[in-house]
Order: sequence, then C-alpha cells, then structure tokens
Amino acid sequence: MRPLFCGRVFMLMKRVWTLLVGLLTLCFSGAAYAQGRTPVVVSGRSAGNIPSLEANGVTYVDVQAAARKFGAGVELFAQSKQAKITARGFYGILTAPLPEIIINAKPQTLSSPVLVNGGKIMAPAEFFLLSSFQKAVGKRIALTDGKFIVERPFDFARTDNVLHEKDTLLVFETEKDVRWSSKQVNKHTVQITFPGATVKRDEFFRLKTPFIASAEIRQSRTDAVLKVILGKNAKDWSFSEIDGRLVFRAGAQAAPAVLAERAAAPRTEAPAEAASASEEPVQTPEIKGPSPVTEKPSVLMEDDGFEEMFPEPGPVIKPEPAPEPSKTGKNAPAPAKTAPVIKQEPHPLAVSSAHKKMRIVVDPGHGGKDPGAVRSRMREKDWNLAVGKELAALLKKAGFEVKMTRDNDTFIALSERSKMSNNFKADLFVSVHTNASKNRNAHGFQVYFRSEKATDKEAADVAAMENEAMQYEEVHYNFVDALLQSLAKNEFVNESSKLAGYVRNSVYKQPGIGIAVNQNSSVRQANFYVLKGVNSPAILVEMGYISSSKDRARLSQKAVQKKMAQGIFNGIRDYAKKEGWIN
Repeated sequence: MRPLFCGRVFMLMKRVWTLLVGLLTLCFSGAAYAQGRTPVVVSGRSAGNIPSLEANGVTYVDVQAAARKFGAGVELFAQSKQAKITARGFYGILTAPLPEIIINAKPQTLSSPVLVNGGKIMAPAEFFLLSSFQKAVGKRIALTDGKFIVERPFDFARTDNVLHEKDTLLVFETEKDVRWSSKQVNKHTVQITFPGATVKRDEFFRLKTPFIASAEIRQSRTDAVLKVILGKNAKDWSFSEIDGRLVFRAGAQAAPAVLAERAAAPRTEAPAEAASASEEPVQTPEIKGPSPVTEKPSVLMEDDGFEEMFPEPGPVIKPEPAPEPSKTGKNAPAPAKTAPVIKQEPHPLAVSSAHKKMRIVVDPGHGGKDPGAVRSRMREKDWNLAVGKELAALLKKAGFEVKMTRDNDTFIALSERSKMSNNFKADLFVSVHTNASKNRNAHGFQVYFRSEKATDKEAADVAAMENEAMQYEEVHYNFVDALLQSLAKNEFVNESSKLAGYVRNSVYKQPGIGIAVNQNSSVRQANFYVLKGVNSPAILVEMGYISSSKDRARLSQKAVQKKMAQGIFNGIRDYAKKEGWIN
C-alpha cells in the first residue's frame, strides 16, 4: 500500500507544481504586454476597435476580432494554437508561437511571431497589411497613428469644393490616369461617367450656391458616376484636368477653372514591423478631406447593410428623351470593355465574372419524397415550385441568366442545390419556401440570409425545420464537409443582407398579395444548410405560413402566387440595378 500511496502523493505534488508554474508564467508574461484597443476608421467613420497589445515595440491584434472587422472568415483551433483566415481567393494559417505563416499553400515569414495571450491568438498587425489580404477583402488597410485606416481601393477622391464669386468648383485628386465622358442629361443635370474607375467614397452633398445646388457620386459594379445639379445662375459648365487634378466647374459664363497651388500630398509610411515581412504591406496615400465650404456636411453612402436601402433622399433625375450633345474630356474612354473594380466592405460582386449577364439560381424548396410543411391536402413543395417557376420566367424575360434547381416534383438534396449553383457560377441564389409553426398566430412574409447565429429563437426554429430535409438524403451530412463549408462565407453576408432587404421592400409594396410584411422584423438571419455552400449572395424566402389560415387562404390562390413571384422579382431587379448589372 505504501508505494501506491507515495505514488499518488507524488502525482498530486507534481500537478500542484505545474499549476503554480503556469500561473507564474501567465503573470510574468502578461506583465510584459501593454494591453489596449486599436481604433478602426472606415471611410472616415469610426468603426469600433480591435483588442490589441504592444510587445517589444510590435503592435499585436486579436486575430478573430480583426479578421471579422475587415470582412474575412476566421476559425480558431485551441489545441493546435492555430487560426485559419479565409476570404475570396485567400487562405491563411497562423500558428503560435511561430513567425512562419501559410498563405494560399505557400510559406511566408512575419517579422514577429504569433502569440497567445489570455486565451486569444494575437498576430502582428502587419499580417492584415499584406497586399494579398487587402486584395482578398477588397480594402485598403493602413496602420497610421495607432489606428487602422480602412478605405475601398480607389482611383480618385473628392478633396475640395472651391467657391468663387463667378463660379463653383469640385476638385478631385487622382491616383492614376482616369478616363471620363460627360453629358448634360437635362437643363439642370450634368453626368460624368468614369469607366473602370473607383471613387474613394460614395457621397451626396448640398452646396446651394448659385452655380451648384447639389452633387452625388456613386460607385457601381464597373463605373463611378458623378451627377451634379446645377444652380439657377449656372450658364456654363466644364470638366477638365488641371495640374493632375480633375475639376468640375459651373459658372455664370465660360472661363477656365482657377485653382490655388497645392502642397505635396503626404503619404503614410509602412509600420516598421512590417518592413521585414516577405510580402510588402500596401501603403495607403492620405488624401485630405473636402474643405468645409458646404452648408451641410457630406452624407456618406456606405455599403453597410440595411441602412443603404433608405438613403437620404436626393434629387430625382429623369433623363429627357433627347439629351443635349455630349461634352467629352480629352481622356474620353474608348468603347472597349472596362476592367472590373473591387469595391469596399466585403463586396463579392465587385470582382467581375467572366459572364456579362447576372446569373441567378431559383431554388424551389423541398420536392419529391420531401413534401415540406403540410396542411390538409396542401403541400409546401407545390407552392414553392409554382412561385419558383413564375419567378424564373420573370427573370428570364428581364434578360437574366436563370437556372432552377428543380422544375418539377423531384427530390434534390440540400448539398446538391448549392453545388448546382456553384457549377452554374451564379451571382445570386434565391431559395423559395413556405413557413410553418406550432403557434397558430404566427403569420406573415419573411426573408432570411445565412449566419451561424440566428436572429432569435424563432429564426433558429425556422432554420431547424428547413434543415430537416436532410433526413431524406441517402448520403448523410459529412462533418468534414460541414467544417469546410462553414469557413469562408462571411464575404457574402453583407450582400445577402442587402438583397434580403430589397426583396422585403418590394414584396411589401407589391399589391394583391395580402400577406403581412413587418418592416422591422421580416429580414432575419439563421443557419440554413442549403445556403451554407453557396459561393454567392444567397437568401431564403418564407412566403407566408401554411399553418396560418389567413396566409394559407392567400397562398393557395394562383393569382397570389404570381403576385408573390412579381414582388420577389422586383426586389432582385432593384438590387441588380443598384449593383450596376442592369440599367
């Protein structure tokens, strides 16, 4: 007995000693770090901050928080002390406590090792300054004065408004040669188009001078467009290049634009710790902001979710049947195809596809041996197919390229639906369903986009119900497949939410449906398996509740099914217009 007792005492003392050493190590290692938070400024606006620390003169940031803030997917593995960061065309692996990293299967070396602090994986800030990462997330990122400065990749930016007694000027600084064409759309509206160029920020601003009432500049998928509403005393306008700057002038009479001499534009330097990285970080030039001559500050029109669908109302511009002849700058564009542009905020549509027309997959939910929700003789799969076929017909008529996952009463596995979409190289995926609930009072239209975390319990229940279709699949869900599909879809979340908002708004406005659309709670998010593997913005529409007597009475009518398809179509069309796919 004594040897056994002594052995247990020894093991207990060993565990206590290990615990003490671990605590002492944690205390001393923590003392070496200056904990803090690094602010993030996106397009000139505060966007929160990222947990960070300073160690040996190097700025470290929380890998998980930073990746999500910049629009990348991230997954942590505690046992191996690794982090996987994914974005479009980008796959990075960081391992603590090593400076060696893997990017797209190729080894690289950071100037400082990755750390683990307080249960968080901390990476040198230089990792997020690498050009490959910035290109993948479609952003310019710089670490300046202890702040992450984030902008979309841009070619030019508005930097000044100049008021003279006889004219008003809008001044733009350029990063490279920018081509343009200009025309007067009607008596009061001038439009300048910049093919293949990217403006720094979308803006709408009012000047209310005698020569320029207001102006708006926006980015589409391929072009930037400046629209100027002329003031009552504007008799002449011009757009030209002066000393490397682009200048729009509106005045009482024809005259050259006069600009003051400009000082050399300061450029931010790359952080010292990034200098030795095997891949050079991108340096973001700092362009000064517009001078405060407007009567009202500029309103930035950012791609930041639902708010963009309700911008501050600007002037309504209706082209006249016979516009005046175009004025063309010396850098007028050739009729050749323009290069794709990469927009801000995870914006997958900014990377132009090989095809010109938007490709849309219409996915009527359930089918075949999977009836979906059932009430009496009414089956969800039948309504989904009827509305899906009507929606596909409307999209084809409007010039979109369309593919249906099923056009008859056939069973299609959930995983197969996403594969069909990816093989089609779809730009949008729209899954059509009908809801059901044990709560007889539940009713109304809803539209979902995918997220690992549901909006609320009801949204989680809806996802669970739709995911039950997996029980009909002969090949069961593979865990490795689940892991891979959950890694890198964050770049589509923002676009999916915007698409969901447009569809919700259009169904709300569509007459003849008769199904409630709650403007505050009808756009939701939940973890739908059918949306997981889709490599494009994707939404799941719940047209109404088959369990609601009122919704059931409406959706069983063919006329209402056609109206529902029309409402969904209108939302997709509005989204496509906003993103520059159609005029």
